[in-house]
Amino acid sequence: MAKRRIQVHVGTADDMGRRFIDAWRRAERGERVREEHLTFVDFKQLLGTLSDERLRLLKEVRREGAASVRQLAERLGRDYKNVHDDVERLTAAGLLEREDGRLTAPYETILAEMSLTP
Repeated sequence: MAKRRIQVHVGTADDMGRRFIDAWRRAERGERVREEHLTFVDFKQLLGTLSDERLRLLKEVRREGAASVRQLAERLGRDYKNVHDDVERLTAAGLLEREDGRLTAPYETILAEMSLTP
């Protein structure tokens, strides 16, 4: 599995736009731009998406993948419905991927960044 990383931010649409413009300008200068970002509107949303149990789930899927949500729930010793809900939320955020029912966690590293200035 490729070693990919994603940068997670708490910020606004303006923040996302600034990152996009910066990447665009670097690409125009001929720089190679290979970065992935995920922005949450507030810290509460970030913590709601990346809870301790969801991070544990991501680590398990990254380590071994999962043929199904049921298999993953069994390996984690958790309720199927809760794991299913977590998988749906993480998939919607782009932190998990599904292909033919199989789950993978494409990122080796998740870097979190929060600005203390407006």
